[in-house]
Amino acid sequence: MKRIALLDILRGFAIIGTLGTNIWIFAYLGDLNLVFGNALEPWWNSGDRLIQTTMLILVNGKFLGMLTLLFGAGMELKRQKAVREGYAWPGVYIWSCALLLLDGLLHYTLVMEYDVLMSYAITGMIVSLIIHRSRRFVLTMLGIAGSIHVIGVTGITALLAFESGSSFNGMNTITQLYTSGTWWEQVMFRLNNFGFFRAESIAIIPLNIFLFLLGALFMRTGIFSNDESGRLKRRKLMITGLAAGIPLNLLLLVPGGIMDIWVRYISAPVLTLGYLGMIACFLEKGFLPKLFERFGEIGKMALSCYIAQNIIASVIFYGWGLGLGGRPSSLFILLMWLVICLFLMLFSHLWLRKYQLGPVEWLWRKLSISPSPRPRDTSHDTSL
Repeated sequence: MKRIALLDILRGFAIIGTLGTNIWIFAYLGDLNLVFGNALEPWWNSGDRLIQTTMLILVNGKFLGMLTLLFGAGMELKRQKAVREGYAWPGVYIWSCALLLLDGLLHYTLVMEYDVLMSYAITGMIVSLIIHRSRRFVLTMLGIAGSIHVIGVTGITALLAFESGSSFNGMNTITQLYTSGTWWEQVMFRLNNFGFFRAESIAIIPLNIFLFLLGALFMRTGIFSNDESGRLKRRKLMITGLAAGIPLNLLLLVPGGIMDIWVRYISAPVLTLGYLGMIACFLEKGFLPKLFERFGEIGKMALSCYIAQNIIASVIFYGWGLGLGGRPSSLFILLMWLVICLFLMLFSHLWLRKYQLGPVEWLWRKLSISPSPRPRDTSHDTSL
C-alpha cells in the first residue's frame, strides 16, 4: 500500500514539536518547577520567561497530541490491511505493542524518565480490541474515555486552585543527579523511582484511548485522503481547532500555573486539530516544499528520530555529557532545539537516500514479521 505523504509530514512535525516541549525539561535538568507552573516567576517578569511561555503555548502538549492521534490512524491502516489480506485482528499487532512496550522500557531506563512509548503500547493493546467493532461501539468508547479524562483533569486543576504556590516535590534531588551524577546513577535512579515517573503514563491512558480512536475515525472518514472531500474536511478541522484551541491555550497565562495541567491535557489536544488542518493546508498550497520533504523524512523515521533527539539532548545538557544544563537562557535553549532539528533533518535525509527504513524501524520490522495469513470467517465480521 502506498504511503500517505501527509501522515509522514504530520508525524515529522509531531516529533520536532514534542522535542520543543522536552528540550526545556532537559535544559533545566528535570526540574519541572522551572518548566510548568513556576509561580515564583510570572511570565511578564522578564523577556526570558516570556520567550519560554510563548514557546510552551505553541508546542506544549499540541504535538504530543498529534503524535498520539497519528498512532491511532496508523493502527487503523494496519487493521484495514489485516482485513484485506486475511489476517486475524488484532493478532500480530499485540506482538507489535509488546515490542513497543519493551522499546519504551529501554528508552525510559537508559535515556529519559518521561518517555511516552510505554503508555502508547498499553493503549495500543486496549484500542486494538475496540477499533474492529461497530462505529457506534467505537464512538461510545471514545466518549467514555474522553469523559473520564476531562473529569479527572478538571478535578486535579480544581485541587491545585486551592493550593497557592503549589510545586513539584523532590526536584532538587533530580537536578543534583543530572548535574553531577553519572549516566549509570541516573539509570538506577529511574529504576528505583519507576512508579513515580510512570504515574503520568498511566494517568494519560484515557486521553490516549480517546486520541487513538479519534485518529482511527479520521482515517475511516477520509480526513487524510488526497481528494477534495479530504481537503474540505481538513479546512473545517483547521478553522474549528484554531478558533477553539487558541483561546483555550491562552489559559496558560493564568498566574501561578493553576491552569497548566488543564491546558496541557485538555486545551492542547483541541489546538492539535487546528495544527493538523493548518499543516495540511500549507502542504496543499506548496508552501516551502523542500522543508516539508525534510519533515516527511523525519516522519518516515519517527521512532529513530524520537530516540535520537532525546539522546542528543541528554548529551548536551546533562553533567555526564557537555553539562550545559541548569538555568540557561531561553534563547540558548531554542538554539539547541533548532540545532537538534537541523541534525535530524540531515540525518533522516542522508539515511533514507541509502536505506528504505530508519535503523529502529528496520529492527522493528525484523522483530515483528507477521505469520502467514490464515483464512477468516467473515460471516460475523463487524470491522466496518
